[in-house]
Amino acid sequence: MMYKDIVFDLGGVVFARNPHRCSDEMLAFFSFVAKTGTPEFWDEYDRGALTIDEVKEAVCRYRNCDRDMCERMFVEAIDMQEEVPATKQLIGELKRAGYGLYVLSNMSLEFIDYLRTLPVYKYFDGEVVSCEEGTIKPEPDIFRILLSRYDLEPSRTLFIDDREANTQAASAFGFGTYLFDNANPERSCEELRRILLQ
Repeated sequence: MMYKDIVFDLGGVVFARNPHRCSDEMLAFFSFVAKTGTPEFWDEYDRGALTIDEVKEAVCRYRNCDRDMCERMFVEAIDMQEEVPATKQLIGELKRAGYGLYVLSNMSLEFIDYLRTLPVYKYFDGEVVSCEEGTIKPEPDIFRILLSRYDLEPSRTLFIDDREANTQAASAFGFGTYLFDNANPERSCEELRRILLQ
């Protein structure tokens, strides 16, 4: 199948925390984000329905910790976000090959504001970010927004995400899908390179 446009999830695909730089304390503190079913308060933060202060209150209750610790963990969680080297290289190659590149991400305001400053972001032709739309993956509305905003043709668009619920939702709209392995991004990027560049 010939694809024309590629849609990337961000967290775990394009960006990730480097475990060698992160403290064990922070990785354990935010381990709930990596679970298949994240707590409702985190989904609402990604939706833009909770402010950062409101979500910090919720996290303090969830983790039974004081506010100072929570503040430290949030600062570290944002500052430790890095580009995934293998994905960054692939994105540059896809851009040079002429693909349209787009973002469809569940992401809160403070996190997306930081990620937009990183160099790889300049390659994207458009974005749909949950906190700015009031809807999150895998809800259908966020896919409808993406399709209508950029006039994408689902059958000629590949959607890349590291959560199966999201790739299944994209499939229902007729997208091609690829389930990205965030534990082995190099292998996933090599497979994508064979699909898209050979």
